Amino acid sequence: MAFPVVAAALASLTLGFFAQLASNRPPACQAEGGVVGIPQVPEASGLAASLRVPGRLWTHKDSGEPVLFALDARGAVTGRVTIPGAKMEDWEAVAVGQCPAGSCVYIADIGDNDARRKSIVIYRVAEPGDRLESPAAADVFRAAYPDGPQDAETLLVTPDGRLFVVTKGSTGPVALYGFPRELRAGAIMTLERIGQPIESKKPEERDRITDGAVSPDGRWVVLRTHASLRFFRASDLLSGKWREASNIDLRRLGEPQGEGVAFGSGGAMYLIGEGGGKGQPGTFVRLTCQ
Repeated sequence: MAFPVVAAALASLTLGFFAQLASNRPPACQAEGGVVGIPQVPEASGLAASLRVPGRLWTHKDSGEPVLFALDARGAVTGRVTIPGAKMEDWEAVAVGQCPAGSCVYIADIGDNDARRKSIVIYRVAEPGDRLESPAAADVFRAAYPDGPQDAETLLVTPDGRLFVVTKGSTGPVALYGFPRELRAGAIMTLERIGQPIESKKPEERDRITDGAVSPDGRWVVLRTHASLRFFRASDLLSGKWREASNIDLRRLGEPQGEGVAFGSGGAMYLIGEGGGKGQPGTFVRLTCQ
């Protein structure tokens, strides 16, 4: 049974939806088919839309083998790709963006529940095509926060290949950090904190940031929590200004533990989540807005 129509201001890849978001005219958004289980990915964490294969999405677990799972637009697993040269400490996010190879998948090993890691790791591989060919060994980029370890689950990659991390808010306030424009392998880069944290204290658990995405045209950023999607103009957020453009409440969807988000085409937004523990299937939701 499909979930009820959810009225909220959502960004999409079409000009009409962006115009509605900018003018605060909320489109109607419906969860197509309700919450779908993904038995192969019980700890589904990050989510990203492919640039090479229309309708394909990438996701991963947060522990186990260094594997990306390919999903179709309905949440069915269509294949898996092992990432050579990558290790998994706590994978929390995945993004797709431009790179010297054309289109690349960026995998963020940035989870740090106890805020003890001296550095975080980003793996980058050329995005596989239709045949899900195994990529070459991953480029490995290490970085450290300028103000001590942080727990994070969100990697943002802009259309021009800039990388940003948004901290979760579990070990301190939610804050934005940027990578150097020129990524350097073989050394630990220092991240730059951009602007001030969103507030001076840790947020409530339901308001902690579990994923985010940049729209392909680079105009919008969405950050998600267990309970909501929060939309920002990229020009604001990525310069350190936490001016929220719109917000949608996700609680009526009934996700056991909502985690990831990705922009789709034609007014679609995709959500993914963990199954709530004990090996329960991960979850997938497709929202269609008009």
